[in-house]
Amino acid sequence: MSSSPASERRRPATGLVIAVLSICGTVVSLQQTLVVPLLPDFPAILHTTADNASWLVTVTLLVSAVATPIVSRLADMFGKRRMMLVALGSVVIGSLIPALLASLPAVLVGRGLQGVGASLIPVGISIMRDELPGEKVGGAVALMSATLGIGGAIGMPLAGVIYEHLSWHALFWVSVVFGVVMFVVVLAVVPESQVRTGGRFDVGGAVLLSVALAALMLGISKGGTWGWTSEATLGCFLLAVVVAAIWAPTQLRAGQPLVDLRTSARRPVLLTNIASILLGFAMFGNMLSTTQQMQMPKATGYGFGLSVTAAGLCMLPGGLSMVVFSPISAAITRRFGARTTLVVGALIMVVGYVGRVFMTDSILQVIIGASVISIGTAVGYAAMPTLIMRAVPITETASANGLNTLLRAVGTTTSSAALAALLSATTVQLGPVAVPTLDAFRHSFWLAAVAALAAAGVALALPRTMAAAPAVGAAAEHDRLPAGDHAEHVVTGRVVDAEGAALARAVVTAILPDGTHVDWGRTDEEGTYRLAIGEPGRHVLVVSADGYASRSLFWDVQGGTIQALDMLDRLSVRGTVRRDGEPVPDAPVALVKQSGEFHDSVTTDAEGRFCTDLPPSGRYVLTAIDPVHECSVSRAVVVGSASAVVDLDLTGTRDQAVVAGASSQALND
Repeated sequence: MSSSPASERRRPATGLVIAVLSICGTVVSLQQTLVVPLLPDFPAILHTTADNASWLVTVTLLVSAVATPIVSRLADMFGKRRMMLVALGSVVIGSLIPALLASLPAVLVGRGLQGVGASLIPVGISIMRDELPGEKVGGAVALMSATLGIGGAIGMPLAGVIYEHLSWHALFWVSVVFGVVMFVVVLAVVPESQVRTGGRFDVGGAVLLSVALAALMLGISKGGTWGWTSEATLGCFLLAVVVAAIWAPTQLRAGQPLVDLRTSARRPVLLTNIASILLGFAMFGNMLSTTQQMQMPKATGYGFGLSVTAAGLCMLPGGLSMVVFSPISAAITRRFGARTTLVVGALIMVVGYVGRVFMTDSILQVIIGASVISIGTAVGYAAMPTLIMRAVPITETASANGLNTLLRAVGTTTSSAALAALLSATTVQLGPVAVPTLDAFRHSFWLAAVAALAAAGVALALPRTMAAAPAVGAAAEHDRLPAGDHAEHVVTGRVVDAEGAALARAVVTAILPDGTHVDWGRTDEEGTYRLAIGEPGRHVLVVSADGYASRSLFWDVQGGTIQALDMLDRLSVRGTVRRDGEPVPDAPVALVKQSGEFHDSVTTDAEGRFCTDLPPSGRYVLTAIDPVHECSVSRAVVVGSASAVVDLDLTGTRDQAVVAGASSQALND
């Protein structure tokens, strides 16, 4: 697969691309909180119950959870701008339906389609990585990532103002207008990325993941209403666990999985995703508790009695502070590394929440505390895509960021359920209504602070290389994009064994002759890998596969296809069995782990030779048996990462030790 040379493509204005993508991210983030101020009124508007009306939020959450990993994977395969337009188109259609119709089913369908828009943010981040000059990527990604919080912060006051002065239909008409405008602008401004892998979409994996996610998110979001020990809630969680247990092995076997679990299990990716869940939990606690605290009646002794719109407006300073501090977070990353940025962001959130425990006397104090937490959110959120993109192949940036965005959503949903439970656990009767006490809010602040502190701890466990700034003159790992007129294109190749059979799950890494890392990829079941290459020319390809000796070679990468790479040297434990200097044919040779587990057994050939595949690293015992003379001999073998040659002599019984891949050494001591 190839593309036109980068030099033939005209780069759009950098600032314009950043502005367009960030506005798109804000528009789709608005959809998450668009109807929240209207929830008390929707039962009367739509002639339904309050429980049914709550599905207007739940359905958007469910669809966004399902759509984000699917759309992100499709973006890597078939085009990022194309899938961004699909997401925007879904927002437009989803907004148009409730703008024209006034029934609960119609509005539910519309809200579901609006949920597809959430997938736009990880796709937009990957477009920035592909299309912007390397020195601009960090700041742009920081701003795009922060739109997850910015949209939510300004969505509630905007919705309240529109509803009070116009109508509930106007909310959706505004989304239609913004969506159409941004659809046209994206077509005109944002180029289609040349980093596309093609291939087959994992339909089975998508279906299983969708079921598992829908069940999980439904159980979390409805657990408070249904009861956490109800059959419906427990059934959702059980279904999620069972389907996930079926889904995970399918992803490990798939050549082009929807979610590459092997990459996701790498320490930098895994820890960043765990931190994402915790930060998502802490972030949403601020948004949820602030508006509720502002709306509490003054009779509670701590509330301010604000309207929904006024309470929403109190969130605007926090939203604006996220815009201001996004470029500052990028500067921290350039100077100290993304790991440090994530730690700093999480600790700022801790400080903000601790402050909120004690700063409750005035609206200004609450706004200051909420704004500090928003600043920490902007700083922490900005670091996560950078950490993810450093650790995954370039051809998987959209899908990897999609998974990270999804896990943030899991954190926010869990936060909503947990805080709702806390606020309803400690209440005071105010006339006919039970309202949360101030201690209930303080408990929620402490819980969110603990989540943010845990995120900082997880970030500190990230590899130390992620804490250091890139060397002067070297491209940052997360950029991997030369500045100037050059962009990447995808080349493909195959890895085969000595007989020409495909080797699945081999890893191929491309390095420039000066040692600069370019990209890496894993082969599918047909032995095919894909690499994003900046400029055609000489590269060093490093190939590794389980059971084979690693190899590296210079290769002149031209066009879109690289000649098949042969893995000729299969790693093994081999040797010869002799007795009195003569080879012993048909002698059984067994390899057993020192802890007792059996690994393999073979039989010597006519010349007494044997060979078995190299087992996983560890200590083993190799035993040769002569059933005719009823004698045997055993040797201790320490297996490493290279083949071992072990000759066994049945004329003696003294054990000897062989260290695979190193010098032989007796282990008698």
